Parts: sequence; structure tokens; C-alpha cells
Amino acid sequence: MKLGVLTVPLYDRSAEEAFRYLSSLGVQTVEIGTGGSPGSQHSNPEELLSSEIKLSAYQDLLKKYNLEISALSCHSNHVHPNADVRALAAKDFTQTLRLAEKLGVDTVVTFSGCPGDFEGAKYPNWVTCSWPTDYRQVLDYQWNEVLIPFWQGAAAEAANYGVHKIALELHPGFNVYNTATLLRLREAVGDAIGANFDPSHLFWQGIRPSEAIKALKGAIYHFHAKDTKVDKTNTQINGVLDTGSYGDLSDRSWLFRSVGWGHDADEWKEIITALRLIGYDGAISIEHEDAFMSIEEGLEKAIAFLKDIVIQKQPAAVWWD
Repeated sequence: MKLGVLTVPLYDRSAEEAFRYLSSLGVQTVEIGTGGSPGSQHSNPEELLSSEIKLSAYQDLLKKYNLEISALSCHSNHVHPNADVRALAAKDFTQTLRLAEKLGVDTVVTFSGCPGDFEGAKYPNWVTCSWPTDYRQVLDYQWNEVLIPFWQGAAAEAANYGVHKIALELHPGFNVYNTATLLRLREAVGDAIGANFDPSHLFWQGIRPSEAIKALKGAIYHFHAKDTKVDKTNTQINGVLDTGSYGDLSDRSWLFRSVGWGHDADEWKEIITALRLIGYDGAISIEHEDAFMSIEEGLEKAIAFLKDIVIQKQPAAVWWD
């Protein structure tokens, strides 16, 4: 495994400044935004695809700081009921695939998306229960008429550009948000679909990440290192479904934290061990979204914490057996 960082929090500096900073901290891989919610400040596909000179200079910059790209990320709602939103997501996705081919990157991270509840809807409708039975009809429409057909086409497009790992982040608000929904889409579309496994979105749902990892053996294509702290008092009052602002630090049921600040080292050791158990040997990509810490402190604490936990070398033979 290699220690990595999603560079979005460092958009206040150039790509070279960000790469220099991360390299000095011992980071080995970078996850680069290429559109959608991550933006593209450190890697503009249109600019890089327009010039072989710029593309080569970008690759040289990565080599200069001994960094590899773990994935290109264009998190979007690809099946949004608004045609303009879908069109932008489609453009970003295709540009990301084209750039991935040029850079030799085989993994693209994004969301599954969430459609509306019927063809003429204006907004997405994320279903969280199976009763009243109307919701089952909504899910049937979303999955069978929209989501599965879209990703079948998207997987074929990705294959044309040599991208065979579409890592969908399991994220509430979208149809793929837990183990079962990821496996459902993977079964319908094929093994082009896998997970960008982010424990932070699973902790608050009551999911034990180490167990979910084992259930997703062979289907984890990328990993986000981000933690969540569940506030027991607020959860006991209002439950875990929380639509309040992430800036409401006192009243939310849960908050994103830097790794080690939501769950202890033992929990994270279990997660890393589970990844090793299923054969995952990719990036452990830190995503900093901790409202209690500055960007630099949050990243540096996360990097220091994970350096002692991430297993970077292959295991020795079991000589004691």
C-alpha cells in the first residue's frame, strides 16, 4: 500500500507547490480532481489534452517529486434529472477518461449518482426506506430504467480509453451508498464497477468498515482515508440522519474528522489489516474534511497517524507454520 492524498484542500497553491509540500511529508501518491465537485485546479483536462508539451511537463512534475497518480476524480451526479447537470457530468467524465488514458491511470473515482423519482422530476430522490411501497416503485425506476443502463454505457466508454476500474464512492444521497448497493450495481454492470471505499460515510450508518471490506473482496479499487466522529448524545436524540450544516459543530449527529480523531488506532489497524486480507495493495488516499483543523494540520496529523499503520511491504513467508 502507498500513502496518498486527495489534493483538493491544497487548491490555494499551484500543483507544483502542492506536490512539493506533500512529497516533503512522505506522501507517495496523489489523487487528482479533474471535474465535478473536486474541481480541476491541479489538473485541467482540457488544457492538458490540448498540448503534448503541457502533458509531458505535468508528468515530469510528478516525477520530480516522486509522486504517482492513484486515481483521477470527477465526483458528479451522472443521472441527475436535470439535463444540464447530466451534460456537464458527462463532459467531465469523458474528459477524465481521455486524460487517464494519456497519463496511464487505470482508475477513475466518482459517484453512482441518484435520479429523480420519475422521468419528469426536477431533483434527485434518495430513498431510505421500503415502506410505504411507493418507495419500492421509485427504486425500481431508478435502478432498472436509469442507473443500470447508464453505467452499462459508461463502463463501455471507459473501456474504450483503457480505464477498467470505475471506483464509485459509497456515499449516502446516491443509489450506491453501502455494501449491498455497490454489489448490486457491480453484478448488473460487470467488474468495471468497484468501490472507492471511504470509511467516513460508513461509520455513521452503523457499518463496520473492516467487515464491509471483507464482503467487497475483489471489488475495492481505491480507498479514502477519512474518519467520522459520531456524537452519542445528539444521535440518541435525533438519530444518524442529519441534514444540518457541516459547520454546525455542536448539534450535528456526526462530523467528519481526520483519521484517528473519530476512531482509534486499533480500529484503523483492523481496516488496514482487512485491506491486506482481501489483497488490496493500492493507495490509502487521505481526504481532509475536518472542520476542527486547518488544512495543513489536518493533513499532517493524518499522514503521521497513518505512517505507523499503513502496511507498505509485502508479508514474509509464514516460516513458523
